[in-house]
Amino acid sequence: MRLTADYHTHTIYSHGKGTIRENVEAALKKGLKEIGICDHGPGHFLYGVKREKLFKMREEIDKLNEEYKDKGIKILLGVEANIIGYDGTIDVDDEIIEILDILLLGFHYGAIPKSIREYILLNVMNPLSKAMPFIRKWIEKRNTEAIIRAIEKYPIDIITHPGDKARLNIKKVAEVASKRGVALEINAKHKELSVESLRMLLDTKVDFYINSDAHDPSEVGEVDKSIKRAIEAKIPINRIRNVEEK
Repeated sequence: MRLTADYHTHTIYSHGKGTIRENVEAALKKGLKEIGICDHGPGHFLYGVKREKLFKMREEIDKLNEEYKDKGIKILLGVEANIIGYDGTIDVDDEIIEILDILLLGFHYGAIPKSIREYILLNVMNPLSKAMPFIRKWIEKRNTEAIIRAIEKYPIDIITHPGDKARLNIKKVAEVASKRGVALEINAKHKELSVESLRMLLDTKVDFYINSDAHDPSEVGEVDKSIKRAIEAKIPINRIRNVEEK
């Protein structure tokens, strides 16, 4: 199994260490055909890309695509958006969505929510649920509903590291995602999707992407751990959209 594209990489526009060009060069060295530049959405108070910078990134990527068009790689502008409301609201508006090539979505601590109630759910109850079993099912239900509502409201392409930062009923999410053409991510940096979670999804129709979640150019395309998980879980290769047989 060989990676053909990496759709989840970060740059200095959020809290990555490399430029867009450096990520592209790293992708070329790995033999990738496409790379997604997907910095954190503007709703993250520590790492979010500034909204106005996304338009600058669009211009930069358009120029780089022209420069690299004969080198066999395509560069996509994306955002790793944040859930900021349990009604499914995310931190990317229609004007931004219009300039994107790909839209990723995930739960992240540090996202600025719509209300104090949602701040407590997102940034307090989720971490507490790891140590307090009696609230796990309760918060899992609300997290699951939030992701499903977001999938139904926005043109999401990939759910990033589902179940890692916030507990989810992963099977319910997968069933809705598959109907909308949304894929789930097997993330090389985070434990989810785990082998156990992947096995639970074998009898669904959801597809997957394997991504690096690179925060340094040296990490672009480094997905051996994710590939190992997919193989161990016996995920059919035709359900992973960015790999091919060696």
